[in-house]
Amino acid sequence: MTDPATPENPTFDAARLGRLRIVLVGAQHPGNIGAAARAMKVMGLHDLALVAPERYPDAEATSRASGADDVLQNARVVDTLEEAIGDCVLAIGASARRRSTHWPLVDARTAAVRAVELAQDQTVALVFGRERSGLENAELDLCQLHLQVPTNPDYRSLNLAAAVQVVAYELRMAAGDAPEAVPAHEPVSTADMEGLFSHWQDVLETSGFLDPEAPGVLMRRVRRLFNRAAPDRTELNILRGALRALDPRRRPLRGAMDTGDTRTDQN
Repeated sequence: MTDPATPENPTFDAARLGRLRIVLVGAQHPGNIGAAARAMKVMGLHDLALVAPERYPDAEATSRASGADDVLQNARVVDTLEEAIGDCVLAIGASARRRSTHWPLVDARTAAVRAVELAQDQTVALVFGRERSGLENAELDLCQLHLQVPTNPDYRSLNLAAAVQVVAYELRMAAGDAPEAVPAHEPVSTADMEGLFSHWQDVLETSGFLDPEAPGVLMRRVRRLFNRAAPDRTELNILRGALRALDPRRRPLRGAMDTGDTRTDQN
């Protein structure tokens, strides 16, 4: 079962994820098989093929799957890579090792875009090799593309399940599940911003902080400050309200207040 598209992500095509197959060749640790199944399910992938795993089924695989038992139960176990990818129109082999023979090389993001494009009506395989040695050259020969995840050149080692997680994430993003950009706030018009700047200038001049005869670049810097901040409607209202409250013309002097009280007493 695939995840349906949602009103928030109308372009998300979950059906394509169902035509993307993760293939693990010669997996040596059952825990990595379970963790890979978990990584797949989190990203909406369900088609797992295991080529000659050393230990499977195994309780450790089930434990590391953490609820992705259905992915494990439906996994196909085959003897050869040819069997795992025979019905696929594209196989992309993932390997961190440098090779003397060069296959067409792509990063995970480019590979995911290509895979999802073809998965509209065909099956595509993402192939991962053994934990210790990766894919053999003969196995990469069966793949049309060589995928490498960019890593620290001084330490390229990437855990098998972690590599599956990185690629599975890129596949989901390529299928259109990137979060939609939602406006974080109600935008403010240029006229409203000009009103804010005029208000600042008025209050700064009244307080004596800004000399209208020698303004320098103060107001230009105030403009730059608030243009960088990009206040929303609520924030702009807060600023205007604060300026009104701080306007010295709205603050009665303490002496005037006392005088007023005295006059009231005399009346």
